[in-house]
Amino acid sequence: MTTPSAEIVEEELRELYHERPVFEIGESGILQKTERTTTTFKDPLIGFVAGTFGGIASVYVGQPLDTVKVKMQTFPHLHSRMISCLKDTFRKDGIARGLYAGTLPAVAANVAENSVLFAAYGTLQKLAVNLTGVPSVKELPNLASAICGSAAAFFCSFTLCPTELIKCKLQALRETGAMNSCIVSGKSIPWTPFALTRHIMRTGGFRGMFCGLSSTMAREMGGYFFFFGGYEFTRGMLTPEGKSKDDIGILRTIVAGGVGGMTLWTVVFPFDVVKSRVQIQSSNEGLLQVMRHIYKTEGGSYLLFEMFPWAFWTM
Repeated sequence: MTTPSAEIVEEELRELYHERPVFEIGESGILQKTERTTTTFKDPLIGFVAGTFGGIASVYVGQPLDTVKVKMQTFPHLHSRMISCLKDTFRKDGIARGLYAGTLPAVAANVAENSVLFAAYGTLQKLAVNLTGVPSVKELPNLASAICGSAAAFFCSFTLCPTELIKCKLQALRETGAMNSCIVSGKSIPWTPFALTRHIMRTGGFRGMFCGLSSTMAREMGGYFFFFGGYEFTRGMLTPEGKSKDDIGILRTIVAGGVGGMTLWTVVFPFDVVKSRVQIQSSNEGLLQVMRHIYKTEGGSYLLFEMFPWAFWTM
């Protein structure tokens, strides 16, 4: 899960919301021009394409920090500091199989997440306009935008969970002692995303690919509720009197995106810790059960253990 940049959010939402002039008879009996948001075929397509490129760029910039985050969340007894974990991973495994381990499934995860998220978010906001009767998407209350973001994230979870499962397992191969345990034709070779996928399908079936789905849903739906809520609220607070949110400029939009990202990760980081552990350990335990176990055996601070690496990246 990566929070979309403010620029991507701004551009995608501008493209998604096509407002067409509609002439209606007002209460005074005079023909008036109003703005109504209409849905066209290209709206979700634009969101899909924009989300795809945004997701790819996000992965290649942030993958090393994501690798550090996953290792520290799952193995705090081995990796207690961000810098030492970064150096240790680079020294032992290098760049491709170390800091950038799991890049291919990470790209697939982020492309799927951003693409589905913005296609669904734009569609849900337009549906909210029709249900609430507000003139346009721009006038939706912040709470409505937050709910739309959360609902859109529900669909993301089904595409994100399998790809993040493969990503997390590849990132933690050394810690789990499985660096070269993929046996093909009697030979031990390094794991690849495809070999790992086949192994999970063979041992756990289709259901095995959705290990950690409940914690993924909790993270995604809760996270994007606060992201879009915080983003829209901040944009509103930074909008000068007499102007709209679209007129605040790129700098204030970046600030709003940063606030949304920090709000998201502050709230959902415990769920992300649980998700990483469940997926890497192939656990069948539920979300609350794992959370209680961490709290009792390691303390509540481990549910927020080293939130800094990823919270820093969201800015």
